[in-house]
Amino acid sequence: MKKEIEKIADKLVYAYKKNKLINPIPIKFTKNIQNATKLRKLCESKINTKVVGFKAGGTGLPVLKKLKEKEPFYSAIFKNNILKSGKSVKINQSTLGIEVEVGYLINKNFFEYKGIITMKNVNKFITHMMPCIEIVGYRQKKQGIKFLGDLASDFGANIKFLIGPKKKFKKVNIGNLKCNIKNVKTGNVVNGNTNSVYVNPLNSLRFVLQKMRNDKIKLNSNFYVFTGSAVGVVPLKNKGNYIAKIDRIGTVKSIIR
Repeated sequence: MKKEIEKIADKLVYAYKKNKLINPIPIKFTKNIQNATKLRKLCESKINTKVVGFKAGGTGLPVLKKLKEKEPFYSAIFKNNILKSGKSVKINQSTLGIEVEVGYLINKNFFEYKGIITMKNVNKFITHMMPCIEIVGYRQKKQGIKFLGDLASDFGANIKFLIGPKKKFKKVNIGNLKCNIKNVKTGNVVNGNTNSVYVNPLNSLRFVLQKMRNDKIKLNSNFYVFTGSAVGVVPLKNKGNYIAKIDRIGTVKSIIR
């Protein structure tokens, strides 16, 4: 098993670095979330690019229930996967779709805090908040989601994050903000609400920070946390310009090609 997981990790890392698609990995690395997590961590350890943040995945409670999981997963975000609002992203047949998320910039002093991360103290680590678009997809020739480990094992299935303008953090009713994403060419709009994100985005942030604490992760700079989609995974049936908006937080854009 140890030798096999190394080979699978090497294949996924190759696909990640070269922007290639490989054949689907064995189901035993995706069906069990513990095996998927081991594979994810091994893959991430083989990347030399700077880690600039983390994402929560599988944050929809109905999705977790359907997949028979108790909690989301988290994964690292590397510097080359972060783009400014308005940039373009090339997709392929294994791209699952587009998401709208609340993002937070977290002060590096978080790593000096020794206590438990709670809903009461999580605010003190946040410097800024922002709207984000995540393009999600595999580095494998496959579609759909049968297990949460499908996403977790494949670098968290994050292709690119596009970040909107940062705002200094202030307390808002983050658990009840309307949001939407629009295809400019077709006019098609998909609506959502931040209350679909693991109770709310702050709770998702708390989850990620506590997992980082448990895994003894430490960075030497401020970092992003992306908290999960407020509109679900919206399939990319049409290429072109997309605009996402989250009330009281802002707007972010992407060009899909």
